[in-house]
Amino acid sequence: MSKTIKAGLIQQKNSENIQSNIDKLTENIAICAKEGAELVVLQELHNSLYFCQTEETCQFDLAEPIPGPSTEHYSKLAKKHGIVLVTSLFEKRAPGLYHNTAVVFEKDGSVAGKYRKMHIPDDPAYYEKFYFTPGDMGFEPIDTSVGKLGVLVCWDQWYPEAARLMALAGAEVLIYPTAIGWESSDPKDEQQRQLDAWMISQRGHAVANGLPVISVNRVGHEPDHSGQTKGIQFWGNSFVAGPQGELLTTAPNESEANLLVDIDLERSENVRRWWPFLRDRRIDAYDDLLKRFRD
Repeated sequence: MSKTIKAGLIQQKNSENIQSNIDKLTENIAICAKEGAELVVLQELHNSLYFCQTEETCQFDLAEPIPGPSTEHYSKLAKKHGIVLVTSLFEKRAPGLYHNTAVVFEKDGSVAGKYRKMHIPDDPAYYEKFYFTPGDMGFEPIDTSVGKLGVLVCWDQWYPEAARLMALAGAEVLIYPTAIGWESSDPKDEQQRQLDAWMISQRGHAVANGLPVISVNRVGHEPDHSGQTKGIQFWGNSFVAGPQGELLTTAPNESEANLLVDIDLERSENVRRWWPFLRDRRIDAYDDLLKRFRD
């Protein structure tokens, strides 16, 4: 018998009003649960605007401890609706020490586990190294009632090593809460190349590991009040891919959306029998992967 779960993906526009963002998420979570979602995944840093466009110490005020107010709120929602809920929070671990942290809640509201973002970008409009200390929890799937979730975060999605290590630890699905978009000065052809690369990369992780992939991005324009750039147009396009990279559902790139999709976790078994990539890995010849570069 197949093991199928119904997943809900919430692609949302955010404003400066944090409570309004949380209220909208609360409503959308309820909608997904009412439509049968057992697993609901939110976008990266979903409570606020994407504050990493600039480097400002006042933005650290957005961070909160785990457990804290947000974990209390989302725990209650998971329990109320009987869902597994994947959230993405700005964690204050200690004074001056902060992480970009995904917290997963079980259907009874308990914390099933968390993951601290490992790969931290530092690019124009994405100054995350200013805010986030790299994760120190490794690449460990989180056990839940709907399966073993390989939760990673945004910039992690470009690294095949992260997806592979999750797969080798028994993850049944790869999940990427995300905040990525275009800087408005990029020409249209470059914007399309970036979007294509983003989707191809993650679909490639699905193929290489024989696992479904859930990627949830935000949408809408968020300004850069410093004036260094014209802000970010987040490109949406949240999607779910099957274990052969096939697209099961895709959201639009300009509007909010709640996506509901059935994911057959047992399909990975068949795909890995047809394409036994894990069997044929030459683990005796990969030592140099631990080097920065093969000089």
